Amino acid sequence: MADATFINRIEIAPKADADTRLYRDPVEQRLRALSYTILIVGAFVMALPFFWMVSTACKAPTALNTLPLEWIPSNPMCIENIGFLYERSPRFNQYLVNSAVVTIGRTLGQLITCSLAAYGFARFQFPGKNILFALTLGLLMIPFQAILIPEYLLLRQFGWLDQFSALIIPGTFSAFAMFLLRQAFLQIPLELEESAMIDGANPLQILWRITLPLSQAAVAAFAVITVQAAWNDFLFPLVAAGTNPDVRVITLGLSLLQGERSTPWNLLMMGSFLATVPMLILFVIFQRQFVEGVSMSGLGGR
Repeated sequence: MADATFINRIEIAPKADADTRLYRDPVEQRLRALSYTILIVGAFVMALPFFWMVSTACKAPTALNTLPLEWIPSNPMCIENIGFLYERSPRFNQYLVNSAVVTIGRTLGQLITCSLAAYGFARFQFPGKNILFALTLGLLMIPFQAILIPEYLLLRQFGWLDQFSALIIPGTFSAFAMFLLRQAFLQIPLELEESAMIDGANPLQILWRITLPLSQAAVAAFAVITVQAAWNDFLFPLVAAGTNPDVRVITLGLSLLQGERSTPWNLLMMGSFLATVPMLILFVIFQRQFVEGVSMSGLGGR
């Protein structure tokens, strides 16, 4: 019994020593330290503008141009600046609500249209399928500014200018969202859908009850990307509904804080911070699904 224990120690020791040497390899330690250093520096550089926005939002007007720069205001005025912001922009809450309405409308619209189109391209065979799919992806290569004027003329002919329909309906389809969902649908085994079809489910029921629930990561990534794009959109709302304060979104409301001769940067940064909070909460909640879905979008195509 003792001999067997001694032999086992001899067999296990070399492997343990190899793992220890691999872990203590100086080159590996340097590379790991370099990687962490680069990541920390990159994270700091990315977070620096946000910290500066928060710092400026809590400064008094007299402290905006003082030198040396103060990252932490000596006399913070966060609550006071919120009050001044609402005095200068009484419709600020309405702008937030309008942005939420537009964002929800676009997201739900894209979920319906893009999921149907993605399921069709992923599962059905029809003449010209590949050509139509290539033309759809070709929309990603066309700059939005190139179609802005024709889209404006169409909205004017439909009578949708300065209405929520002008802000929501044109944004209810996205070639990128369709491609993202298609890639996710292609990774779902056909056997699951065939089993449901044998049980009497039609393609629409299969999509909503099987395919979409099994693509939660891609759907979460699609939702985060769509919500962020709709919430931060500025140019199209400016053209389609920039003259109607009742449908004005938060990006347009923030632009109105800029003056011709002077700009209250502390109020502008406070408004920007309040407009950023919903996106931060959304990303914190869905950050894992967002990363998984984006990684999934480049795999499984056929």
